[in-house]
Amino acid sequence: MHVVATAGHVDHGKSTLVRALTGTDPDRLEEERRRGLSIELGYAWTVLPGLPDDGEVAFVDVPGHERFLATTLSGVGPVPVAMLVVAADDPWMPQAAEHLAALDALGVHDGLVVVTRADLADPAPALARARAEVDRTSLAGAPALAVSGRTGAGLDELRDTLTEVLLRTPPPDPEADVRLWVDRRFHVRGAGTVVTGTLPAGSLTPGDTLAVAGPDGDEATVRVRSLEALGRPRERVTGVARVALDLGGHAPDLLGRGVPLVTPGAFLPTTVVDVRLVGGGRVPQRPVLHLGSALVGTHARPLGKDFYRLTLNEPLPLRIGDRAVLRDPGSRTLWGATVIDPRPPGLGRRGAAARRADALLGHDGTLAAELRLRGVVRRRLLRRIGAPLAPVPAGALEVGDWLVGPEAAATLRARLAALVEEAGHDGVPSAAAANELRLPDPALVDALVEEPLVVAGGRVRVARAGLPRELAEPLGRLRRHLADQPFAAPTAEELDRLGLTPVVVATLRRDGHVLRPAPGIVLLADAADRAVDRLRELPQPFTTSQARQALGTSRRVALPLLAHLDSTGRTLRLPDDTRRLRG
Repeated sequence: MHVVATAGHVDHGKSTLVRALTGTDPDRLEEERRRGLSIELGYAWTVLPGLPDDGEVAFVDVPGHERFLATTLSGVGPVPVAMLVVAADDPWMPQAAEHLAALDALGVHDGLVVVTRADLADPAPALARARAEVDRTSLAGAPALAVSGRTGAGLDELRDTLTEVLLRTPPPDPEADVRLWVDRRFHVRGAGTVVTGTLPAGSLTPGDTLAVAGPDGDEATVRVRSLEALGRPRERVTGVARVALDLGGHAPDLLGRGVPLVTPGAFLPTTVVDVRLVGGGRVPQRPVLHLGSALVGTHARPLGKDFYRLTLNEPLPLRIGDRAVLRDPGSRTLWGATVIDPRPPGLGRRGAAARRADALLGHDGTLAAELRLRGVVRRRLLRRIGAPLAPVPAGALEVGDWLVGPEAAATLRARLAALVEEAGHDGVPSAAAANELRLPDPALVDALVEEPLVVAGGRVRVARAGLPRELAEPLGRLRRHLADQPFAAPTAEELDRLGLTPVVVATLRRDGHVLRPAPGIVLLADAADRAVDRLRELPQPFTTSQARQALGTSRRVALPLLAHLDSTGRTLRLPDDTRRLRG
């Protein structure tokens, strides 16, 4: 099945067009028929022979009046294909612009433009204006044509064009987790509670159990007693599809428009989310978030660089990459919101918001990016928030359900070595080290251990056959010095204080324990690899200044370290004195 949502200004012929295509009036309320405008969402369907399977196409007809924008967004939100309707005998109107802005904010790129009432006026000016407006949005390049719902002129061409658009629309994953945004609830005598919605992906069958999150975040479950789509009972429906679910007589009272039904345990209801916004104007403190058919009040806190933290008035099952609309109820300004992190960390000290924006800026949706953000995380959490689980980047640790990112692992190893050095000859228990390092599982501590450390009898200590004391102690002091800032090489005075005499440094360098990219510059042995990891986050090529800032160090250290990366083939220095990573 395919699902198409209408959009456009009030009284521009959306419902008439749907009626002409399907033979069904989508306006189901008496007041709608009396007033000649849509107030609630309307539904109708037809068959287009050029489509595979049964060729079924469902239409969600939305209100065009400005007072019903929230209802419009609840209909458009879950639908991947849109039909923007413009009247030939009217100029470009405000609600057409607002609906188009909403489609753009949601990232809808599959659809078409239909100019109606071609029998009442020359459609060419309306087509030209609509084309100019649409080509500035995600629907750029969408086909446009003129029709008359009254005379039927152009309807055959419209059916053919719509078929072509639907054939190009990528099919969703039938095995995906279910997240059905309810847009209507009613009672049927002899059956019980029935809810309807647009299923964007996944599959439903009678007997399935679905979960609904309560206001406190707890999940209640409902059972699908029977299933209908387009007025017929079905044994299985896959997205995208319009569905009606009979839930019997025990559906929770909170289940209504805007409430999602989801695969149990597959999503993580959240009230705090970091998003990237697209759109102009100042974001108010209390905007409204539209996602699927949900409408939720929020508190917006700017982080920087178009990133905002939204605190929701009620939990929603959000995932990375979700597209939503953020709306200012006062000015009616709309922003497109893309979910970047549905489980963000708290913001503490001064400057935390700006640092968080910097961290989000380099997020590219990969597992490596998730591990850079989170450091240590469970796979089950990543799955529930929609993060990829592969490929695991080089240098990451996999311990049961836990993943530790490469940078976090390197930092934790340095801190662990410092703990062991401070504890002395007997070392430190793994559980105590986990507590000090704020790790949730002592097994993670054991996985971090590498030479010259060993795990013996539940304790982490320096291997008995390791470095002699006159070398191990200065190396331990160096690890502690570099634990938080791995590229802040000690000054000459600090080297003396740490006991890193030229002879000690030379010996440690010979045995592979330290890196000395230039005289007087002493770093840990893995500094070059860790530098490459940080430089990978920069735009390529990058300047020396950008590299210095990414490494968090001075030119005294950055210049010889970059020269070392050049000489070892990790970076390539370009004629304009910028660099890029090889490979």
